[in-house]
Amino acid sequence: MRISVNGVERAVEPRDESASLLEWLRARLGLTGAKNGCGIGRCGACTVLVDGRPTLACRTKVAEVAGRAVTTIEGMAAADGTLHPLQRAFVEHGAIQCGYCTPGMVLRAHGFLLKNPAPSREEIRKAISPNLCRCTGYQQIIDAVEAAAPLYPQGRGERD
Repeated sequence: MRISVNGVERAVEPRDESASLLEWLRARLGLTGAKNGCGIGRCGACTVLVDGRPTLACRTKVAEVAGRAVTTIEGMAAADGTLHPLQRAFVEHGAIQCGYCTPGMVLRAHGFLLKNPAPSREEIRKAISPNLCRCTGYQQIIDAVEAAAPLYPQGRGERD
């Protein structure tokens, strides 16, 4: 079985097929951006994209994503380390505090903006609502997503 992770094809060992995607990403691939917040799919700290859709990695088995494309926060930046415009917007708008929820929040927002590059503030609020943040109060997060939205021409989510 193979899975594309951040654009790189990865082989999955049979013993890992029943592991959670979160465990596999963190323990086997060393991609620690997705966090284990609650472990039951209620906080969103483990959010990654699977084929462009926000997915709770703690509730998803590796076997469920066979042959699909997984994007983690590590796959958002350019190869040279340049932050994606959405990541930059989070920094510029103070949408990060402790940073624990940030990777999942960025990926949920990215998946949303790929489908809706011109959202209203209320649409942004609704889109990020499955992800919890205990530090920022959400206003700065909504501001960041709103600021980054125009940088998603025709929903493609291109880097500038």
